[in-house]
Amino acid sequence: MSGLRLAMWSGPRNISTAMMRSFENRSDCVVSDEPLYAAFLKQTGLDHPGAAEVIADGECDWHKVTATLSSTIPESKAVWYQKHMSHHLLDDMDHQWIYALINVFLIRHPNAVVASYIKSRAELKPEDIGLLQQAELFDELIRETRKIPLVIDSAEFLANPRGFLQTLCIHVGIPFQEAMLSWPSGSRASDGIWAKHWYASVWQSTGFESRPEQLAELSAEHQNIADACLPAYQKLHQQRLITNKSP
Repeated sequence: MSGLRLAMWSGPRNISTAMMRSFENRSDCVVSDEPLYAAFLKQTGLDHPGAAEVIADGECDWHKVTATLSSTIPESKAVWYQKHMSHHLLDDMDHQWIYALINVFLIRHPNAVVASYIKSRAELKPEDIGLLQQAELFDELIRETRKIPLVIDSAEFLANPRGFLQTLCIHVGIPFQEAMLSWPSGSRASDGIWAKHWYASVWQSTGFESRPEQLAELSAEHQNIADACLPAYQKLHQQRLITNKSP
């Protein structure tokens, strides 16, 4: 395979869409927004906002999706940024295609994820926020590739986007571009059809917004969900990238 394929593995209610904006603003990059989402919804039958529309619009055969993700990079670009949700990887999905990608993990404290997630979808279980699957995939990639994937904590990233992006670009072997730090507001043709349910803040954004992570108080039920995911977060957090580049 020629070109660079970067898979960013995240969970919902992270900065994954803003990160996709950042890479799409590069002159040499094309992006894919959650390409396994339709297959995930079709197979699980979960009641996500706009699920029927996502299934009708997307490719529901994961074999075809992963074959496409491993094929020629669209638009003759040098970089293919693939935004993935780790919980979209179901048990029967083959992972061989993943091992050939450059894989990066984007994490966020589970309390913050849960507090944000329940604003759009009330029904929630630990598996829905992706951290458990991120930890499993992280271990799998180490076993299969003998390499430790890069981990980025979103709260730390937002305190120094320039520094982290510069370090990330060095890690994956591409030059940093100043255009990665800002982008035009509004929707994009590359946004998934589900964007109207989830991307309101990103559509209003023109860059990364630095903000301290606020760990809101949760109900007992929702705190139990966050607590179930906390060990996975802590494990990945111990492996996180720490950059010495200035903001």
